[in-house]
Formats: sequence, C-alpha cells, structure tokens
Amino acid sequence: MSPPSPQFSSSLFQKDLEHVLDHTRDFWQEVRGRRIFITGGTGFFGIWFVESFLWANEQLGLDAKAVVLSRDPQAFCRKMPHLSAHPALSFQVGDVRTFEFPEGRFSHVIHAANQTADDTAKPSRLLDVMARGTRHTLDFARHCGAKKLLFTSSGSVYGPQPAVLAHVSENYGASLDTMDPRFAHGHGKRFAEHLCAVYAGQYGIEAKIARGFAFVGPYLPLDGNYAVGNFIRDGLQGGPIVVKGDGAPHRSYLYAADMAIWLWTILFRGRSCRPYNVGSDKEVTIADLANIVAGSFSERRDVRIAGEAVPGTPADRYVPSVDRSQSELQLKRNMDLQSSIRRTISWHSQLNSVGWDKRSAVPPTTGKIVVGLRFACPTLLSSQRVSRQ
Repeated sequence: MSPPSPQFSSSLFQKDLEHVLDHTRDFWQEVRGRRIFITGGTGFFGIWFVESFLWANEQLGLDAKAVVLSRDPQAFCRKMPHLSAHPALSFQVGDVRTFEFPEGRFSHVIHAANQTADDTAKPSRLLDVMARGTRHTLDFARHCGAKKLLFTSSGSVYGPQPAVLAHVSENYGASLDTMDPRFAHGHGKRFAEHLCAVYAGQYGIEAKIARGFAFVGPYLPLDGNYAVGNFIRDGLQGGPIVVKGDGAPHRSYLYAADMAIWLWTILFRGRSCRPYNVGSDKEVTIADLANIVAGSFSERRDVRIAGEAVPGTPADRYVPSVDRSQSELQLKRNMDLQSSIRRTISWHSQLNSVGWDKRSAVPPTTGKIVVGLRFACPTLLSSQRVSRQ
C-alpha cells in the first residue's frame, strides 16, 4: 500500500522525493523508531528536510517522528498545507536562541535555522542569532542525547573568492575583514562552525558541517535575494527577465533534490568536524543564466541587462570545489542546470494552475499556539490530505 501523495505536491515533486530516497535508502534505518529535531523548518533547507524525511518515513515504515522548531508554525502550515496534519510531525514554538527544550530523547539534530530579512539588514542581530542560536541548539543536542548534529553553514565563510581561484575548496584559508559589516554573515557562520567543533571535542557530539552555495528547485523563494529565483519569477510573469547588474559574475547551481541527498548523506555518513561544500562546480555567468531561464519557457522571454561589463574587471566568482564530497561521500550532481530550471518552472506553474498562493493561503486552525510548548495542528486541512488507497 503506497503512502498518500500530498495534494499540492505534484507528480513532478513526487519524483524528486523518490529521487532523494533512492540515493539515501541505505541510511534511514539509523532513525527507525527515533525522533529528530529540526531548526529552521520553514526555510528552504528546512522544508526539503521535512518533505524528504516524511516521505522516507512513510515509504520505509520507519515509525520515526520529527519535531520542528518555529517561531510561527502557522507560516509552515501556509507553505506546507499538505503536511500540516501529518501524524509524524509536530512543532516546538520558540526562538532558536531561547526555545524551551522539548522532553525526551532525540537521535539527530539538524540546525538549519535561516536568518530573516530583519536579521540580514542588521548585522548585530544576525550575529546574535547565529552565535546564541547555535550554542543553544548545541546545548539542546547535549541535553536530549543526540549522537549527530548537522549544521547548515554557507560558502560565505570563505569571503570573496579570488578571481584567480576557479573553485573554492574546504581548505581555502579565507581572511574576512573584521572591520567590514558586510561580512557579518560569513563571520557568524565561521563562529557557529567553531562552536560545533568545540562541543564535538568537549562533549562527543558528532558535528557535521555542510557549507551550502547556490541552489534551484521547488520552494526556492522567487522574491528573495536569489538571481535564479528572480529570473524565474520574471519569466512566469511573462518577462522581460531583468539582470540588474552587468551579468558578469560567475555562479553555480545545484538542484534542490540533489541538495537534499547531499545534506542527508553528510548527516549520516560525513566525518565529524570536517566541512563539506554543497553545490555544483559547473559555473555559469549571470547573463548566461538569464538566457537559459528565458529559453526554458514554451515561449522565450526577453532578457534585459541593466549594466555593461567593464573589460579587464576581475571575475566575481562564488563557485565551490566539490572534490571532497565526491571522493569521500560519492556525491554528485544528478540534474544539469537547464533541466533543474525547467523542473522548477514546471513546479511553480502547476502550483499556479491549482490556485495555491503560498503567500496568502492561510489555512483555518483550531490549534492553540503556546510559546515554549509543542504545537500540532491535527485539524489543519485534514480534508485536503489524500487518504490511503
């Protein structure tokens, strides 16, 4: 008997979940009958963790549970109405810096808390969230007896990538200017990684570090600070696709389903305190990216580049080396960029076709949210869940 397919998870996205499970199937016995704790469950990483965990849980009959930390569980229910009543999912309401520890033991902790727009606009707040949030999460991992913790770090720890360096590896010794507030995100992630190493050495927690770069796929915000998301948004609105700069920077993109495979593999099989880059090493200029997106629609969209490239300007790159992930964990990019973009466009188009506006669709709730207590919404959209057949 196959598990239910969520109403708003299209057949395309179901294939993505099957893809993740196919590449992680051998790992999941580790969580059978256990509980995992996830911070940042409503963010891009977090949603993919939740979706792929619940899919594996049902497909393999793991009888595992996930508790998601969120300041606003209703935000999760708005984004994920098809999962809001899932019996294997519950919420701990609170701030990552101060949340009350849920009772009982957890085998794995995933620290994927994202920074909000307010955080990034205020470097002091951003650093506070990263430092205190990571320490509080590590203290919880000690308290609940978790053996493994995954921290989703960032390629920002390397600082600006030198123009002569085509791919930045985990061994690159970045030197971030401590006097420049623009590097607050990188400094915060570096300090959080260091906290993980300290707790691993002092308390024996297996701290796994995943340094994320750039991604494309379902659930990527189209209105955020992501060029590929902005281009897809422009295209879905009929164009033109607008490049605000000169289109010269070099970036690379890993499909979100592959990203989930990499993250779960690092959690289950990665070495403690050994960072792994998560991303693609196939670079593309922003101008070329815009044209790839433009050509991925049934009717090609116009592309407008606002600036002009200045000859002789050093290349602006943000492209990882993934040799370590490939050689030690046998990870690879399974989806090429053009296919990744087309699948992302198809996913958004299918959502639009059923009239689901993720920003405004607020499901009814009878659940009472109490800060510091776990919140479950068993009555949320129960009529929209597909019964087993």
